[in-house]
Amino acid sequence: MRVEIWSDIACPWCYVGKARFEKALAAFPHRDEVEVVHRSFELDPGRAKDDVQPVITMLTGKYGMSEAQAEAGEDNLGAQAAAEGLPYRTRGRDHGSTFDMHRLLHLAREQGRQTELLDLLYRANFAEERSVYNDDERLVELAGAAGLDADAARRVLADPEAYADGVRADEREAAELGATGVPFFVLDRTYGVSGAQPAEVFARALSQAWAERPTPKPVGGGSGAADGQDGGEACGPDGCAVPRR
Repeated sequence: MRVEIWSDIACPWCYVGKARFEKALAAFPHRDEVEVVHRSFELDPGRAKDDVQPVITMLTGKYGMSEAQAEAGEDNLGAQAAAEGLPYRTRGRDHGSTFDMHRLLHLAREQGRQTELLDLLYRANFAEERSVYNDDERLVELAGAAGLDADAARRVLADPEAYADGVRADEREAAELGATGVPFFVLDRTYGVSGAQPAEVFARALSQAWAERPTPKPVGGGSGAADGQDGGEACGPDGCAVPRR
């Protein structure tokens, strides 16, 4: 079964939601048969790379809230993160474009290191003092820590078209699926779960999606060797059949 997760590194609920989903997945009996793919979604698409500002300033300007309201919201998010065992700096964080981070995540997926890089980007953005915005060398350091080649990461960052199509394709697909915000979880292209739901909700969704997976139907000259019909050679729990001359 495949679970696709649309998210943005700048999204605190994506940070919290990922932890809740992983808690449910860890307890899922078929967890080793679940493939998780992270897909791109920018909360602030088109934002210039050098347009970086404090989170509190962004919140007051974008949503028209007071500074006290913005700070209270950050305090609440900090408490939600702490409940999931996640570090979270409620003051002093920056906000900016995440486009380059998403491009690096596409590179990381090719190398089988997507989850490692995403975890490092989340932690750097929400828990560490040094900003991840408009700082290519910071992103290169994180890519290297995730197991990627640093020079390959630099080449991606130096070429604004590298993996850009992949990011845009993910975002178009999210729109086609009806996602207007993140995190957005899609299970086997059958069920969608929106938002940082409690782990119990993810657990129910995993179980339901697994139970409703289609059962493969035999194709060939018969229904299979098990009932005496013509079946192709296969391996089973007792080993593989040995052809007889």
